[in-house]
This record gives sequence, C-alpha cells and structure tokens, in this order.
Amino acid sequence: MELRTAAPEDLGKIMELIDQAKAFLKRNGVDQWQNGYPDQTCIEEDIRKGKGYLCILDHDIAGYVCIDFEGEPAYDTLDGKWLSIQPYVAVHRLALDASVRGRGLASQVFEETERLARSREIHSFKVDTDNDNQIMKHLLEKNGFQFCGTICFDNSEKIAFEKLI
Repeated sequence: MELRTAAPEDLGKIMELIDQAKAFLKRNGVDQWQNGYPDQTCIEEDIRKGKGYLCILDHDIAGYVCIDFEGEPAYDTLDGKWLSIQPYVAVHRLALDASVRGRGLASQVFEETERLARSREIHSFKVDTDNDNQIMKHLLEKNGFQFCGTICFDNSEKIAFEKLI
C-alpha cells in the first residue's frame, strides 16, 4: 500500500468511499459521520490544502485519508493530558473501500503516516474518534495509541489518542 496526494479529479471516487464508510458505521451502530460530516466541501478543502491522500493498493484506489500537519484546533481544548506538547501529525476522515476491509490496510495507513511524519521530524501522532466507534478504538489500541482524554469536535464529544513515534 502506498499513499499519494489526492487531486480534484479524484473527488468522485473519494465521495464514494466516504459514503461507503458512513453506511458501514451506521450498520455497525456507530453514530459517527451520520450528520452530513464529512461532506464534499470538507474533502475539497483537504485536497486544496494538500492534506487529502489516496490509499493505493495494487494500482487501485482503496481508501482515502486526511493527513494533517497543521494542527487540529479542537486538540487545544483537550479535557485530559496529551503525552507530549510538540508538533504532531493528525489523521482524520479515514475511509476504506469495502472490498479491502479486514486486510490490515488501516494499520498500513497509520504506518505510512508515521513514515511521513518522521521524514518531517514529527514524533507525535494524534487521532480522535467517537466513543462508540469500537472498530477505530481497537485499531488505535492495536497500533500503540494511548487514550489521552476528550475533545469537542463536530458538535460532539470525541475521545482523543496519541502515539509517540
């Protein structure tokens, strides 16, 4: 699996992936992404800022992720304690094609994100999710993230994690 920067012409496929992920979350009883977020405007902004990435597997688009080195303002209001106070990378809006779920691709996305961060001399990786998103919570635990507290994002409380890399 490799990551490549998304381009405006990828928007249609990205929105298909986002819609698949929304349906997957709903089927699994997760309230996350059920209120319209993320929408096309959000993804267009990711692409415009160079933060949108495609997950490429065997020359095909297998997923989408926002990899953000600019900082997440909501993380400044953590109710809890981060492991560190230093520049960090954050991952948002991870959406994988249904055909590749369960094959470890999300962990590979995290590994590639860590590689990108280290190449920029960034050694902190932060992520948030809804408390009822057991799938993402398991993925974060499996990949060595530690629970740090809660934040308010997208008009709801999220749980926040950090991993030092």
